Amino acid sequence: MLEHLIDFEPEVGMPTNFTPLEKADVVQTVDAKISTTEWLKSIGAVDTEEVVNKAQTEAARKSFTNLVSAAPAEITHTALAEVRTPKAVQHLVGMLTAYDWEFVEQAKSLRGYCVAKLLEEAENPSANIRLKALGLLGKVTEVGLFTDKIEVKQAEMSDAEIEQRIKDKLNKFMQVVDVVDVSAKEESDES
Repeated sequence: MLEHLIDFEPEVGMPTNFTPLEKADVVQTVDAKISTTEWLKSIGAVDTEEVVNKAQTEAARKSFTNLVSAAPAEITHTALAEVRTPKAVQHLVGMLTAYDWEFVEQAKSLRGYCVAKLLEEAENPSANIRLKALGLLGKVTEVGLFTDKIEVKQAEMSDAEIEQRIKDKLNKFMQVVDVVDVSAKEESDES
């Protein structure tokens, strides 16, 4: 079947009608590109843009899978680095947006289901189960009966005040005592 390749001996050396790119003018360069494109089409070569688009779409899908499956950060970063074209980025954003909306809708449904089940359990004959269900219902955001409120106050302090507070804390924990060099003090008093 491949016998013709055994006796195949291509010509070695430069073809006679070859012009180096540096010496070719603009018209010759464009004609060469057109001829190359036509030759590639005639042998059934796939368009580069089509190959790149397929590769980028696949890279976007791989990145999406890594993002939503909580893959390790290194793998996710590597997959995201493969997404290079604007079209692939748009594809990835579209998939993530659709996923987010679906996830939000599922979360609302699950939340409603959980609250409904807790309401059912609040009527349970067992006091233990009733109390637990009522406690969980009290923690639902809309009820907010058992939520912990944390208040953060920010006091404005100068650099000197901050430095002094740090020194005070260090002294407290390390039992540091300020040491005064007596010999240096005596010399300064004498002079």
